[in-house]
Parts: sequence; structure tokens; C-alpha cells
Amino acid sequence: QVRLVESGGASVQAGGSLRLSCVVSGFTGTNKYIGWFRQAPGKEREGVAAIYTLRGSTYYADSVKGRFTVSPDNPKHTVYLQMNSLKPEDTAMYYCAARFSGYGGIWDGTLKADYYTYWGQGTQVTVSS
Repeated sequence: QVRLVESGGASVQAGGSLRLSCVVSGFTGTNKYIGWFRQAPGKEREGVAAIYTLRGSTYYADSVKGRFTVSPDNPKHTVYLQMNSLKPEDTAMYYCAARFSGYGGIWDGTLKADYYTYWGQGTQVTVSS
């Protein structure tokens, strides 16, 4: 049974940093896509970062490029989202999602929610000004 568990969300001030974790269980392969998404109240879910863990190739939304970094720790079956220079508009529930098929390419389609099969329950990030 596949399970994704996010952690690391917190309340921080603008300009601060957080590192979110996504632990994947039930699948031990390193060839997986992990996407990070966020959803603020009243807004649509937005893909912010994606990674193909076998190669470490990544893709970012323009809204977070240069501030967020996604990285894998394959032995721990964990993917991190390092978030720096946080802004109030980054406030949202953050989710990770997984897909265990594909050819390893990384493109804007890997920021679409329907690309993914499995989802975690989310972790809340609140950034105050």
C-alpha cells in the first residue's frame, strides 16, 4: 500500500525558510516522480515543483523559481522542498504527490495534478508579513 506523508509545515515570518519532507512508503524504487503542490483557501491547487528522483531532474513554477529547491534522499525514500525567502503569498496547504511510471522527462506537465496517482494529506505553511 502506497502512502505519502508530508511534514515540516509551520508559521514563519516573511523572508524566512522552511523545509518540507515527503516520505514515500509502499514503493522502494528510485524511479519515481514527486510533485509538490499547494492550495490556498479559495484558490486552485498549484504545482510548484517536480522531480524525477532517479536522475534528480527538476522543474519549478515561475512563482517559486530561485526560492524553492526540491531534492531527493533516495535511501530514505524522502523528497524535500526547501523554501527560502518566503512571502505571505506562499501561505497554503502543501501536498506531495507521486507517480511511479514515465520515461524520466521533466516538463511543465509534471506540475499538473492529474499527472500524479498518489497524494499525501498535506502540511500547512503560513507566512506572516
